[in-house]
Amino acid sequence: MAQWRRVFEVNLFGHVAVTQALLPALLQDKGRVINISSIGGKAAMPTYGAYAGAKFALEAVSDSLRREVAPLGVPVVVVEPGGVRTKMAARGIATANQLAAEMTPEQDARYGSLVQAINTLMQTGTASGVTADAAARVVAKAVTARRPRTRYTIGRDAALVIGLTRLLSDRMLDHVIAANLRRHHPKAATG
Repeated sequence: MAQWRRVFEVNLFGHVAVTQALLPALLQDKGRVINISSIGGKAAMPTYGAYAGAKFALEAVSDSLRREVAPLGVPVVVVEPGGVRTKMAARGIATANQLAAEMTPEQDARYGSLVQAINTLMQTGTASGVTADAAARVVAKAVTARRPRTRYTIGRDAALVIGLTRLLSDRMLDHVIAANLRRHHPKAATG
């Protein structure tokens, strides 16, 4: 539970605290709230429960806040990145590996190959993702647009996943995610 709380502190409550602290100035000067979410705020991958939960909540908080402060002249924008070439993925993989090392043999039998598949998917998604500069340009656009959109995606993967969440049923999306993950599962040892 401590790990879950930390993830929510960083990915949700931190946003809320900063926004609450700055809201009087934002209202006075007609500022803008930019919340950095994730494609994980629209589609939850296996093993991403805490992260996706915090990002789904950030999406909801952003929608609610936007509807509260739009009449007061303060836009609220959500940025939804996909894979971005940063060190964040390496930190996530290191954390996943640390947690995997603490699994019981039963847990390892149940989840070990899934954790490996998710780590491989994260590595390939990050390696093929947009550069940090490209992501920053999207954020800058969200900050400076005269009439900003409510949401900006970063990367083709984000646009694709978010589009799929709108088009496919939950079960179909489950099948697409599972098929994509199967490609990343470790190959069984042959003897």
